[in-house]
Amino acid sequence: MPIARQGAGAVHHVAFRVPDVPQIQEWARQLQSMRVPNSGEVERYYFRSLYFREPGGNLFEIATDTPGFAVDESMDALGERLSLPPFLENQRDRIEAGLKPLD
Repeated sequence: MPIARQGAGAVHHVAFRVPDVPQIQEWARQLQSMRVPNSGEVERYYFRSLYFREPGGNLFEIATDTPGFAVDESMDALGERLSLPPFLENQRDRIEAGLKPLD
């Protein structure tokens, strides 16, 4: 079977959710015990992620529900403006320039 490749119409990755950090840490331990190469826990500000590839090359992500997308704006205003995690704030102009308007 050929290894998966990125391209038009391809799925970049499949994400699964877990409720919290202890759960993602347990997944990291399980992957480590099975000697599955993985990213280790990745801080994404709105959630934490763990990435690994299955034998066919498809990328899987396990992500926490917490802290959630309301960490830096109220639920009432969620989605009214572009919110970025602090580590991307210095790229705001470039990111906004690449967005297409929603009509």
